[in-house]
Amino acid sequence: MLRQPPSIDSFGGGGFRVSGVWRAGSLLILDDAPQDWVARSVPDLTPADFADVIAGGPALSEFILLGTGADQALPPRPVRDAIAAAGLGLEFMSTEAAARLHNVLASEGRRFATALIAV
Repeated sequence: MLRQPPSIDSFGGGGFRVSGVWRAGSLLILDDAPQDWVARSVPDLTPADFADVIAGGPALSEFILLGTGADQALPPRPVRDAIAAAGLGLEFMSTEAAARLHNVLASEGRRFATALIAV
C-alpha cells in the first residue's frame, strides 16, 4: 500500500492545518495519522507524553521530530533518556522549523513521528 503522509499546510493561532483540515492545539503525527497531543510546553513534557511513539518503537519511527513552540528549547532529561532507551532518535527545534522539516522528510518517504507544540 502506498503511504500518504499528511502535510502540514500552516500553523499558528494555537493549531495546525493538516492536509487541509484545521486542528486546534498541539499535534502528534504517528504512523501517518495526525492526532491531538496533550503537550503544552517543553518544561512540562514527560516521557508519558511520548508513550504511543515509544510503544511503537523503531518499527514505526526512526526518530521523533519535536517542535518546541515559538523558540527552540531542550526537552527535559527524563524525556531524552526515555526516547533514547526506546531506540529512537530525537530532533528538536522551534515548531515553525519542525513543521517545515516535517513536509520535506515526509516527501522523502522517511518514517518518523512528529510532535508539535502549538504556537
